[in-house]
Amino acid sequence: MNKPLLYATSFLLGNCLTYHAVAQSATLNARMDKTAESLEKKVVSWRRDFHQHPELGNREFQTAAKIAAHLQSLGMEVKTGVGKTGVVGLLKGGKPGPVVALRADMDGLPVTERVDLPFKSEVRTEYNGQQTGVMHACGHDTHVAILMGVAEVLTSVKNDLKGTVKFIFQPAEEGAPEGEEGGAYLMVKEGVLESPKVDAIFGLHINSQTEVGTIKYRPGATMAAVDSYAIKIKGKQTHGAAPWSGVDPIVTSAQVVMGLQTIVSRNLPLTENAAVVTVGAIHGGIRQNIIPEEVNMIGTIRSLDVEMQKTIHRRINEIATNIAESAGAKADVKIDVMYPVTYNDPKLTDQMVPSLEAVAGKNNVKITPAQTGAEDFSFYQQKVPGFFYFLGGMTKGKKVEEAAPHHTPDFQIDESCFVLGMKSLCHLTVDYMDQFGKGLAVSGK
Repeated sequence: MNKPLLYATSFLLGNCLTYHAVAQSATLNARMDKTAESLEKKVVSWRRDFHQHPELGNREFQTAAKIAAHLQSLGMEVKTGVGKTGVVGLLKGGKPGPVVALRADMDGLPVTERVDLPFKSEVRTEYNGQQTGVMHACGHDTHVAILMGVAEVLTSVKNDLKGTVKFIFQPAEEGAPEGEEGGAYLMVKEGVLESPKVDAIFGLHINSQTEVGTIKYRPGATMAAVDSYAIKIKGKQTHGAAPWSGVDPIVTSAQVVMGLQTIVSRNLPLTENAAVVTVGAIHGGIRQNIIPEEVNMIGTIRSLDVEMQKTIHRRINEIATNIAESAGAKADVKIDVMYPVTYNDPKLTDQMVPSLEAVAGKNNVKITPAQTGAEDFSFYQQKVPGFFYFLGGMTKGKKVEEAAPHHTPDFQIDESCFVLGMKSLCHLTVDYMDQFGKGLAVSGK
């Protein structure tokens, strides 16, 4: 065969193979979409059941049992008790390829529900010594139900999957009970990203103030790192009528509170990233005419940059210690590092956004500003490339200011968003597998 004919034949053959692959992928996506639509009522039913029976972090026993039973009914290899109450399902596709992890968090919050729903939570418990209701006030019930639906959709096409899917149902995203480990940190510690080793991980979060049909994302730093701090100011107790006889920790604490406000406003390059230093509680004293011996304050730190995080930690120590010393008091500062920055791998994000645009419509997929809320999905992203995005759950036409924010008694989700949630995770999974097979790799942070 002469060279021109050989080149022409190779070109035509390559184009035919590409066309066949694209057509095959489009057919698979169409099949998945149809199955997702058929599962809508089932997913709504699951969500309402979870909403009516919420469980706090590391105590998601009933939730985990229902998830495990569903995954087992699909014929998956299922592990329970991972990271306390976590459930992991493994779906092996019919063709070789990468391992894609999909994650949903399961825990509720110590919030008493005010929304008048037929499936309203009436669960009560004791939390930190106080009686309270328990509510899915952040939408984790929707995450679980959507991922259970995704598991059923992907199982229906498993023979055509070019790889393996690992379904991670995670406890304690909101934090483990005091004295316990939990959440994504513990699941990673126990090897959830290994055996088989995960190549990429995807996760979504419902948003009560984003309209149904809209998906939001951000490459790079997306949600803040979160740390907590505690400061004890120790003075010298005395009679309130003779403050010169002691060292007043209340006045000193007031100066420390004001000093902490200068960290963000005067020590950080705010044109690069946002940051927050909040004093959440302050306690001291027992009587109006007694200057107490000590005052305790606690607060939260939010940062989107590691160097800024280090600066905040250093300045909290310096401000509290030096102000206390200047007053003749002593400051004891403790900072607990909690969740790292939720960081969307830029290359993976660029690679996968077209999948979201294809399923939701290009005009409905938008870049969002970085958020100072935190997410422990970040622990997975420290180990493997990950992409975390936000699914709109607010009724169309509703004003944002009328929609209750997360972690409040009036939090509510429009269930019509569930189908898009299922479709988006399914498309990301299949499209990633298809692109991985073509040699497209992603790099970690």
